[in-house]
Amino acid sequence: MIDAYEDPGTPDVRGGWRYLWWLVRCQPGRSVAGALLGSSWMVLLAATPYLMAKAIDEGLEPGDWAALAGWCFALFAVGSFNAWLSIMRHRTMTRVRMDANFRTVKVVVGQAVRLGAALSRRTGAGEVVTIGVGDVQTIAQALTVVGPGVGACVAYLTVAALLVSVSPVLATVVLLGIPAIVLLVGPFLSRLQGAETEYRNRQGVLTARIADLAGGLRVLNGLGGKGLVADAFHRDSQHLRTQGYRVGAVTSWVQALGVGLPTLFLAVVTWLAARLAAQGDITVGELVAVYGYVAVLVGPVAFWVECGYQLSRGVVAARRVVRFLRLEPLEDTGTRDAPAEPSVLHDPESGVSVLPGRLTALASAHPADSAAVLDRLARYTPSQATWAGVPLDEIRLPQIREHILLADHEADLFAGNLREVIAPFRGAGNCAISHDELAAALHAAVADDIAQGLPDGLGSPMDAQARNLSGGQRQRIRLVRALLANPEILLAVEPTSALDAHTEALVAERLREARDGRTTAVTTTSPLVLDRADTVLYLVDGKLTATGTHQHLLATEPGYRALVARDVEVMK
Repeated sequence: MIDAYEDPGTPDVRGGWRYLWWLVRCQPGRSVAGALLGSSWMVLLAATPYLMAKAIDEGLEPGDWAALAGWCFALFAVGSFNAWLSIMRHRTMTRVRMDANFRTVKVVVGQAVRLGAALSRRTGAGEVVTIGVGDVQTIAQALTVVGPGVGACVAYLTVAALLVSVSPVLATVVLLGIPAIVLLVGPFLSRLQGAETEYRNRQGVLTARIADLAGGLRVLNGLGGKGLVADAFHRDSQHLRTQGYRVGAVTSWVQALGVGLPTLFLAVVTWLAARLAAQGDITVGELVAVYGYVAVLVGPVAFWVECGYQLSRGVVAARRVVRFLRLEPLEDTGTRDAPAEPSVLHDPESGVSVLPGRLTALASAHPADSAAVLDRLARYTPSQATWAGVPLDEIRLPQIREHILLADHEADLFAGNLREVIAPFRGAGNCAISHDELAAALHAAVADDIAQGLPDGLGSPMDAQARNLSGGQRQRIRLVRALLANPEILLAVEPTSALDAHTEALVAERLREARDGRTTAVTTTSPLVLDRADTVLYLVDGKLTATGTHQHLLATEPGYRALVARDVEVMK
């Protein structure tokens, strides 16, 4: 199987079927071995009724006990060998499925890392979780066709050849009847693909909602919105359940026909063989052999139906994986260097300009509008934004990332101890953070009490997303991490939205001191932060409407005053 550190290769993302074939081609030796073992196992299953017929016709019926013992020993030897083949087939196919599973996980994780910050802007967390939880396993199961699927075809042809030697009529019935069974099941497999696709899409939406709930349950409780979200989740889960019933209905028909039709076919062929035996056209031993051959065929037919079922589901899952693998990170077409001196960042779409060396605050009634401005200024979305008059698209992306940091208030926090979460390293050279720098950043973000209040201080373990901390503590930890990066330009989205008034005032004052002389822009509607900004930019519907200090805008802009001071009379 693929090693944990082995390159998984370049997946074929031209479609679901091609992706499944790529997984097979990545392990040719094991796939061929699975096909050979599966074929040998099923062919030897067909050898059992042949040996039984010989034991009856050449040993039991004429009374030749030596021949009977010889054929019985052969039957035992073949059965024992076939049991060993079955074990090896199962082990090989398990490795085939596990390789496909691990390989898919690696390419999906690699793609997530490749997308980086663009991941959350290109797809939802629920989509990635659904791929990892369900689709990967479904894809692996679809590769069952490599072993038993190929073996079923070989066994079918072998049994047909053996039946020709017994009765051409029976051989014709079998050769025509088995494909007819498969064709009868075919339409249900097509319906299953459609129902399964819709089910997977709804599942992704619901998983995304679960992820959102897990991250914002405390906020929802505080705002009184838990009931609304619970009702929406209930509606979505009902839709998913209804779609699951549709999938289950089609699946039940597929599985019922996969077992019922071969059994009915066995009864028909056995009846025909019994009539031929009664007429003397075939011997009793051949009658037993025909029954055994057709009984053996029940297995391959069931495998065909099962493989069709697994492939239908596997293709749906593979298409989701392929759709994710086709996503591209933000294209880097820049060829120019970053400005050598502190310079103005400008967003023509909104009219916002962030002056160098100043603390600028963006205030908007719609936080998403001001956050979108910072996204464009940090070049996380395509735009006409400029830096020192040069379009950001023309500047090399690594240099933009080196000089401009977008600090999202919902940025991921990985599991580890507190020191590892906030200060693993800094910059491309992986420079270690000194104790004094760490202490200064903790003080600036008013996060000293967090480290002091934990049992092991900075060595205390943190859950993923620091869920063992409160929302305000997590926000300050994210700010500490941003300050330790010490970027030339810091763009912070709502850095104090979850803090109480006293803590927020301290953070605003200390942030100004810590970033003195460096370019900083924050989005906020907090008067405590706005009052300490050098420049406040007031946005309406994403466009710059007024510029000035907090006090100046309070006196001259009624809309701004209504937004930040909650002036009831003005709002009326």
